[in-house]
Amino acid sequence: MGASTVMVASACLRGVEALPIQVEIAVSSGLPGFSIVGLPGTGVMDARYRVRCAIKACGYTMPRLHFTINLAPAEIKKTGTGFDLPIAVGILALSGQIPLEGLGDRIFVGELGLAGEVCPTRGMVAYQMLARRTGVTLVCSRDASHLRASGCEIQTLRSLGELRAGLSNLPGPPPIVSSSDGMDVEGAKGLDFADVYGQEGAKRALAIAAAGGHGLLMVGPPGSGKTMLAKRLPTIMEPLKDEELEEVLLVSSVAGQPRPSGLERVRPFRAPHHSISAGGLVGGGRPVIPGEISLAHRGVLFLDELPEFATNVLQALRQPMEDHVVRLVRVDGVYTFPCDFQLIAAANPCPCGHLGDPGHTCTCSAARISQYQGRIGGPLMDRIDMHIDVRRPSSDLVINGAVGMSSTDMRGLVQGAHDLRDWRERTWGSDVARAADRAADQGGQVPSGVALADELHFDPGARSCLEGVSKRMALGARAIVKMTKVSRTIADVEQSQNVTRDHVLEACSYRNRLGVK
Repeated sequence: MGASTVMVASACLRGVEALPIQVEIAVSSGLPGFSIVGLPGTGVMDARYRVRCAIKACGYTMPRLHFTINLAPAEIKKTGTGFDLPIAVGILALSGQIPLEGLGDRIFVGELGLAGEVCPTRGMVAYQMLARRTGVTLVCSRDASHLRASGCEIQTLRSLGELRAGLSNLPGPPPIVSSSDGMDVEGAKGLDFADVYGQEGAKRALAIAAAGGHGLLMVGPPGSGKTMLAKRLPTIMEPLKDEELEEVLLVSSVAGQPRPSGLERVRPFRAPHHSISAGGLVGGGRPVIPGEISLAHRGVLFLDELPEFATNVLQALRQPMEDHVVRLVRVDGVYTFPCDFQLIAAANPCPCGHLGDPGHTCTCSAARISQYQGRIGGPLMDRIDMHIDVRRPSSDLVINGAVGMSSTDMRGLVQGAHDLRDWRERTWGSDVARAADRAADQGGQVPSGVALADELHFDPGARSCLEGVSKRMALGARAIVKMTKVSRTIADVEQSQNVTRDHVLEACSYRNRLGVK
């Protein structure tokens, strides 16, 4: 045996970021075994048994010596199973069973099976991003999902036995089969808005929501098609751009829920059950992992039966909806997860579901209705841009199969709105940038909806209508700004350079409260 110590680079997860960790291994005489120090978690401590079995299974010799393994910096809590591979590599290099060349410019991350196979771990995309930032090569499992060699050199292993030939001979990752087909939604292929009969008004509202990224609440009786409409929303949304795709893959990888191959460019659609906990929705646990709102990043978060969610769970959405990021404060620090999602919600108007339904009689008392609708809470309702009523379609439309707007038709409206918005920003400059400049001129105050109307090209009639509607409805500043932006999106859908009075009135119709009064 040559050197008495060796150092192997690795990493551990903290939120959606991978932190560099140095695995220092020293050998000494005494009772054979392992001592792991540096705040290791339970999964890290279990590496002693996996590494020993994997080394023997691959035909190597496990030295009958005592190994002390330090995970530096020692003040960071280490979790996960990704330290198995660097520990095994360090022991084999220290005992002279594999070459030492190339250890200094590589990061090793991987879990070991008892037969010596190298398995992927949670957060491989984060480790790849760390390797790209630091300019080193990532060595990991060949079965790791979503590894992309752009900007980062990657080498893969199937088992420890492949290290005998040296690190320079390791192959790269297998090619990934990708698809940009926006018609296939994760877990629900072949969905189309043409399957939903008699809901043309709701389809238009969803097209407007998709064009502007607006939140939408659908209220209607059971069987009116609210869930069918929501599930088809990703079919009319534009595919993920490269930067957005990297963010989505990062979050899903850290959460341990990799996206299916071939559907990477389809925007996420998450629909948690109403029994979900606050931690499951916003993130948490041990170790801290992203919640449903982060898994819906750059996509859709659908909350069906909205009043049935626990009150504390719904109110936990308020800050992430505004900031597009969730910060979880724990004893060992602050964990930050992105959550720029589009909220789509569905609710019955009352406990029995038939309030305002002309074909059924509501059996709920006024007190029960008020209590049921109050579960959502005014502050959360105020943060939802659009509210629509979804009526039950007539039996003739369902039986005979009425022809309405399809996903292709609606996708054309959304794409046209995006094209007009892009043209406006190229020609007149970014609306957001001008609004930020105006806010700076006002001493950092958020511009009012009326001031924002100038930036979004409201004509005089539209501006006057917005002022009158805001006063009659007693809207707050947030509601005015949201109505202003919805009006601009409606104008984009209608291919109008300026916002007119009709656009403002349509946006006003989407500010109804829950239920049918």
